[in-house]
Amino acid sequence: MNAKPEVRHNEAAHRYEVDIDGQQAVADYELEGDRQVFTHTYVPPELRGKGLAEALVRRALDDARAANRKVVPACSYVAVFIERNKQYQNLLGN
Repeated sequence: MNAKPEVRHNEAAHRYEVDIDGQQAVADYELEGDRQVFTHTYVPPELRGKGLAEALVRRALDDARAANRKVVPACSYVAVFIERNKQYQNLLGN
């Protein structure tokens, strides 16, 4: 994948989305007050290894920061991403 994927925030569905070749990768979340709970990240097998999950989660965490929300990584991918990207660790909240 040469170009950066276009990540959309679908607020009505509480998810971040990327559509490529008729398939969709998503990062789902729930809002609980001032907390954003990330519940699920999914990339179709044919699209894996292209940085889509990273693009979804990075955009979601940047938006959470901009909205002054704390983040709860109920999704294992989001938890590992935050662990590996120290700049997001100050977003963690219970």
